[in-house]
Amino acid sequence: MNDYVLLKVVHILSSTLLFGTGLGTAFFMWFTHRTGQIEAIAAATRLAVRADLLFTTPAVIVQPVSGYLLMRLMNFDLHARWLQAAIVLYVVAGTCWMPVVWLQWRVRDLAADALREGAPLPPAYHRYMQIWFALGWPAFLAVMLIFWLMVAKPAL
Repeated sequence: MNDYVLLKVVHILSSTLLFGTGLGTAFFMWFTHRTGQIEAIAAATRLAVRADLLFTTPAVIVQPVSGYLLMRLMNFDLHARWLQAAIVLYVVAGTCWMPVVWLQWRVRDLAADALREGAPLPPAYHRYMQIWFALGWPAFLAVMLIFWLMVAKPAL
């Protein structure tokens, strides 16, 4: 297998992990949150944090590294507008994702505390989930646009 094929496979697999894990954890966290069942929320948030550590974080690191190496290997111009747009969108997604990770840790801890104490979820939990939900949309839209840019490589 040549360098190009290996790098492209790594880049595609890491993008799949990044998007798929993000979408999966968002789906389960949001719909579990909507049930109001503290035990289920505690389990879903605990697993979402674990999935981010095991899958999303490595993919977030691998994406720019493999992308840069592919760009160099293919002699793409760093000043190509489609590539610059993809980089900006990646930064946008990352800017949304970093607070989302912190929020997931917080809601995980708040849900675990509520479950352990037999108490309702505190107002902070609900506020954090609203912010988490709001930050998810621009991040997912940015990643979908990045996929389009990577495939179409349009002349912008």
